[in-house]
Amino acid sequence: MKKSVVITGIGVISPLGISIEKFWESLCAGKSGITRITRFDPSLHRSQIAGEVKDFNIDDYLPKKETKHLELFLQYALASSIMAIKNSGLIIDEAKQDKIGVLIGCGIGGMECIERNHDLLVKYGPRKVSPFLIPMSIINMASGIVSKHFNARGPNSAVVTACASGAHAIGDAFKIIERGDAMAMIAGGTESVINPLAVAGFASMRALSTRNDDPTRASRPFELDRDGFVMGEGCGIVVLEEKKHAKSRGAQIYAEVIGYGISSDAYHISTPDPEAKGATLSIKRALLDAKINPEQIDVINAHGTSTKLNDLTETLAIKQIFLNHAKNLQVSSNKSMLGHLLGAAAGVEIVASCLTLQRGIIPPTINYEKADPQCDLDYIPNTAREQKIKYILKNSFGFGGANASLVLKNI
Repeated sequence: MKKSVVITGIGVISPLGISIEKFWESLCAGKSGITRITRFDPSLHRSQIAGEVKDFNIDDYLPKKETKHLELFLQYALASSIMAIKNSGLIIDEAKQDKIGVLIGCGIGGMECIERNHDLLVKYGPRKVSPFLIPMSIINMASGIVSKHFNARGPNSAVVTACASGAHAIGDAFKIIERGDAMAMIAGGTESVINPLAVAGFASMRALSTRNDDPTRASRPFELDRDGFVMGEGCGIVVLEEKKHAKSRGAQIYAEVIGYGISSDAYHISTPDPEAKGATLSIKRALLDAKINPEQIDVINAHGTSTKLNDLTETLAIKQIFLNHAKNLQVSSNKSMLGHLLGAAAGVEIVASCLTLQRGIIPPTINYEKADPQCDLDYIPNTAREQKIKYILKNSFGFGGANASLVLKNI
């Protein structure tokens, strides 16, 4: 018999803040976290803007001796997980350790660590390469260090599906609990690659916005003058728990996870299928898994990257699944304020979806000034809305044609 799964804890580190309340207040206020890049001098780059995390210090969470070798994407994962477990009130004692797992996704991992050690190799030779290069750059180390910190000996894995990584991680963790292989899972996505190589690489693909003179208005999902996404960084972690166990300990419940759909575009390494076949299939499968009708969805937390093709494709997929109900849906893109957090995007956006369900506020899609005739849905332009919500659909689509959709329910 399938287990019911709920979200009982959340943790977030983002360009809008490194606490749940600061993140949520900024999101609802329509505040942008995008600025000119400060991590390096971006003057020679086509895109010079990003959603950087400000004022983060891992020492606020753990002693320095435990974190001194951790790359930033790993620090974000560990700090967000500590935040989420504390928020959940879940006690990971000896009796529970074998029943609690970790599944954290990431799109790129320790690119900065690789860059740094490559420079050392070229300049000084192989003996100067750090023994921490491999363990601190591989993606599954995020799950590994979180598992080690909590002594969580249940299922431990990682997901690497580009910008869909966080959604796949949370969806896969949901299924692990649903089939009875764990009582709880710490899951989400983490990323930190605001460095010269990554920014140059995405810019060379013509994927990034070049609205460098106006950073806070650069990310404009579904809007006519959108010119690309804005890179961001951060981490979003949720604690998923078997519903019966959560209720037995009196846990707060943000949402119930009831549906998960995955698919592939099978079309192109980076360009979405113009007919939206993969995205449509992902949404369809999530609704079937949730056993609800399309008309029951109230809100879509969109992938909404602010690129010409992605926003158009997602709109088409929504219209193909929801038909006449598409006009009644409220579609919000958190990326208008956060930028695109790559492998961390869905983790952070599912945290936002949980707060939407709990608090009855739908964050806006900011910078929406000119309507695109081909993107003709209700994107909650510029101002948040207060409304009781029962069902939210979360979409995430990644390079390589990787698609994931999740359905969350208010209980």
